[in-house]
Amino acid sequence: MAKKVAFLFPGQGSQAVGMGKDLYESFESAKNVFDAADRVLNKEITTLCFEGPEDALKQTVNTQPCIVTMSIAAMEALKSEFNVNPDYVAGHSLGEYCAMYSAGVMSLENTLKAIQKRADLMGSTKGGAMAAVLNAPEGALEEALKETSSIGYVDVANYNSPAQVVITGDENAVAKAGELLMAKGARRVVPLAVSGAFHSKFMENAGKEFETFVSELTLNDAKIPVVTNVDAQLTIDKDDFKVKMPKQIYSSVHWTQTIQKMAADGVEIFVEIGPGKVLAGLNKKIVPEAKVYNVFDKASLEATVEALKAELCCEV
Repeated sequence: MAKKVAFLFPGQGSQAVGMGKDLYESFESAKNVFDAADRVLNKEITTLCFEGPEDALKQTVNTQPCIVTMSIAAMEALKSEFNVNPDYVAGHSLGEYCAMYSAGVMSLENTLKAIQKRADLMGSTKGGAMAAVLNAPEGALEEALKETSSIGYVDVANYNSPAQVVITGDENAVAKAGELLMAKGARRVVPLAVSGAFHSKFMENAGKEFETFVSELTLNDAKIPVVTNVDAQLTIDKDDFKVKMPKQIYSSVHWTQTIQKMAADGVEIFVEIGPGKVLAGLNKKIVPEAKVYNVFDKASLEATVEALKAELCCEV
């Protein structure tokens, strides 16, 4: 029986100056994606990815289209070398747009336009704060959120792994929840350098405006099931994507549950495609028994192709 494979695509925070440069120089399929992004968005995506400057790359309005472009370029390069067809795809927050593209839900042009619109809306929504919480004891998170609710709004932005969640909300409430979590035994609470409180009710207006944009977008039913952030469920119907895309902006990212869902359905091999190795690290906490490979540059692509050929082509 063939081993099941899932493609994973990273989110904001994985960007780095220089990302995708050697893929662009080595693979025509990757170069075509970067060239298309520059043309479609009328923006120097390629220059931002390869040369920065870092301060510009870190701005949400640039980060999101740059990561999506680089991740899709990496996937096209992978497929040009070894045309593996995943059984499932998923992406962390903005990475979900790469997953939808890879599943045939959107054309490259519409994927780029959608992520730029999302980035513009999220980047211009100021206020609030976010913090990563590491190794909080069981029950501590729920207690801290409950105890903080009298001070202000705080919620969970990302369920990243059993050892890591990200909280989001009013600045004072996030700070207080962080103090309480440390007092309750969390290993660390790390404030995040973000322009706004992503995946929180602060983003509801952005989500509503994005809904109007999405309603006019041409989508297709997915050819490969996409496990969506908002509910960790398999999504195929194009109308479901139209509902979930705006909702994702102001809802929790259920990443732990997303990976658990795929593992429960028999996925043994995960391939993280895009800058960095954040998702591979999270996977080791969620499903330590699963294999994880990365594609973020030419060397990692070549190593992953060899590994996948050994895993998938030599079965009796």
